[in-house]
Amino acid sequence: MYFCKKSFNVARKSIKNSNIIIHTPLQFNERLSLKYSANIYFKREDLQTVRSFKIRGAYYKILKHFKNQSSISISTCSAGNHAQGVAKTCNELNIKHTIFVPTSTPKQKINRIKFFGGKYLDLQITGEDLQESMRESITYSNLNDSIFVHPYNDYDVILGQSTVAQEIYSELTPNYIFSCVGGGGLISGVGSYSKFINPNCNIIGVEPTNANSLELSLNNKKITSVENVDTFVDGAAVKQVGDKCFNICNDVVDKVINVNNGKICNDLIDIYQNDGIILEPAGTLSISGLDYFSEEIKGKDVVCILTGSNNDLTRYPDMIERAADYNKIKHYFLIEFKQVPGQLIKFTNDVLEENIDITRFEYLKKTNRDTGTVLVGIELDRPPQLNTVLEKMKKHNYNFKTINHNDVLFDYLI
Repeated sequence: MYFCKKSFNVARKSIKNSNIIIHTPLQFNERLSLKYSANIYFKREDLQTVRSFKIRGAYYKILKHFKNQSSISISTCSAGNHAQGVAKTCNELNIKHTIFVPTSTPKQKINRIKFFGGKYLDLQITGEDLQESMRESITYSNLNDSIFVHPYNDYDVILGQSTVAQEIYSELTPNYIFSCVGGGGLISGVGSYSKFINPNCNIIGVEPTNANSLELSLNNKKITSVENVDTFVDGAAVKQVGDKCFNICNDVVDKVINVNNGKICNDLIDIYQNDGIILEPAGTLSISGLDYFSEEIKGKDVVCILTGSNNDLTRYPDMIERAADYNKIKHYFLIEFKQVPGQLIKFTNDVLEENIDITRFEYLKKTNRDTGTVLVGIELDRPPQLNTVLEKMKKHNYNFKTINHNDVLFDYLI
């Protein structure tokens, strides 16, 4: 084991005595419990003071240095949530701090960082992804002799995150714990404490597809980077898992899976509509993992860590679109229409049936005097209706092209 009982206890005491970190609720979810025939609990880190678990690791790391050296400066790099934890901690302790965030960080998170950091904050927005921003922040830290607080690959940060598990076990001894994975700090801490106190608990990591470095690394038995990281799930868009995290996870994690963005968005909307819980994409990952273990978890006590709720409301239309695409109810076509009035009504009568809506009808260009290309979007009531739509377009001699995931235009549409 990487940590002993004493180190766990010291971290727990520090977090417990903090004025800016709360013991978050462990809530039973009746709806999902019925769905999976299991006892599903939510560890509500989305209700933390900075709406994310990240403040735990940041606070514990900074506090250790602050106790030993009162005059310090802090620097860090983050996709948003860790930065908020560092900013709030430094503001509370009156510490000057410089935070680097990548350009993909949502505006909502940037505004929250500024709010929490106050007059002690110097915010630098640079780098296309977390790794680029990380390199610049480490260089800055070395040149300015500041203490670098790594967002995940640091034993003190990992110990701080372990307090999530310590709080869970103060109320429940679960059979499964599902955790999102970005750089690996949370699952390293949660897994370490869980295996220390309850070796039979299954620790399941859930990563976004195209940001699944831990899964690839464990499968390859060596640290493996992800090329062309998808930054949509910004809170978990990490190109390479930390080496310390990888070594710990190799010992304490039972399984890691990856989930595509469409399912994440679908589950995010589902949890909001049915349970009134607002989550960010990364905060939803643990719930998204349940479907892949539906048989194994029957009759078991299962904890999903809801890691954060720092979501930008302007992203919701995009998320709704991605969820609809995942459910195979949203489809787009390029169709040639005659350049005469009444073509939309004719198309509706020829092709669409009840409960199928047109969501987009946009002339792109005139092909010639007689015809023009139209972008048509439809939303089905049920996925099988697509076959009927395609058959009717062929029957009525519509010249059309289906826009699929391989088309550049598809990415523009969603």
